[in-house]
Amino acid sequence: MAVTRAQQPVVTAPAPLPVRTRLAHPLLLLTGIVLVALNMRACLAAVSPMVGEIQRTFGLSATAAGLITTVPVLFQGVGAPLTPRLTRRFGVERVVLGAVLVLGAGVLLRVLPSVAALYAGCVVIGVAIAVLNVSMPGLVKREFPDRAATMTGVYSTTMLVGATLAAGTSVPLEHALGGGWRASLGAWSLLALVAAVAWLPQVLRSRQERQATAAAAAGAPSKPIEGIWKSPLAWQISLFMGISSLLVYTLVAWMPTILADHGMDRGEAGLVFAFSNLVQVAGAFLVPLMAGRMTSQRALAVTMAALNGLGIALLLAAPVSAAWVSATILGVAQGGSLGLGLAFIVLRTRTVGGAAQLGGMSQAIGYLVAAAGPVGAGALHQLTGGWEATLVLMLVLALVVGVAGWGAGRNRTL
Repeated sequence: MAVTRAQQPVVTAPAPLPVRTRLAHPLLLLTGIVLVALNMRACLAAVSPMVGEIQRTFGLSATAAGLITTVPVLFQGVGAPLTPRLTRRFGVERVVLGAVLVLGAGVLLRVLPSVAALYAGCVVIGVAIAVLNVSMPGLVKREFPDRAATMTGVYSTTMLVGATLAAGTSVPLEHALGGGWRASLGAWSLLALVAAVAWLPQVLRSRQERQATAAAAAGAPSKPIEGIWKSPLAWQISLFMGISSLLVYTLVAWMPTILADHGMDRGEAGLVFAFSNLVQVAGAFLVPLMAGRMTSQRALAVTMAALNGLGIALLLAAPVSAAWVSATILGVAQGGSLGLGLAFIVLRTRTVGGAAQLGGMSQAIGYLVAAAGPVGAGALHQLTGGWEATLVLMLVLALVVGVAGWGAGRNRTL
């Protein structure tokens, strides 16, 4: 006998459990994210104008002085895989608060009158930034599930704004505070303290909601991604981020020198480099917005790689006459690649736990690869006596970025 519609049992599917926790007021949450992001590159960029003074203070060799900027990048790669375990055990809110406080402590440790403290501070800073780098994509994915790419653009842009402000104000701060490079660099610990205070409401609110959201967390598909280190997609995202970062850090270390070695006034070379960093802000904000509106980001990833290649090619062919054009193109490419790489973490994963896991893998590989860029470029320059071989190799790597980005931009999730 046929069963009529009226006789069929009505089965009501359970409503999907919310992942978002609504920790504190949205404005407080956004303020906390912005202030944390301001810290994530500021203390690295602030030290660059001071390296010469630090070298003279401690009598360091050029290689030892170069480690002041290389060590934090290296330890960002070392610290990144540890973060998913920390967030699962303590919760992302407390991990972020702890990392910001540790970052501030590392900034203070770095300015103590000891070479050992200088490098120990660099290690602490690198690990703290690694924890923040990996924690933030998962947090954004959880709290802004419908606007994850947009919010990724906001905090990646804020990171670059912090770096630009720090690089531009380090020397004026030194003069204003009257305490030399130590006072200038140590002052950035105050920014970390402000960020920690602004983040504290998230930690307090998360304690209140932990029991209320326990069932939702249990029902949400947040278990780790199985076999992520064997996933071609995860490796493509990691290589896109890693080699893009290598290109960025190589030019951060050597672009002014490349221009000066080809006859440009050193003052103008510094202005060109600063302008390129300023343009990165636009790329870091706009590219994730575009990525969030696309089903596939393949064309966007290849475009960023092509712009990197074009900017490097102009540095190779006409380093002085095309310097400002090259700086503009590279600024868009570098900022856009950073924003797109972070957007891939939230777009290519299904869950908050997956985003944290992919972030740990991609940024571990990324920063370990990136740390080799400045050192390798300097060694190749010393070996060949010029910059042509370095720039040609960077062109080849831009092509590799395009291939990795073509795979990473596919409409697939882990």
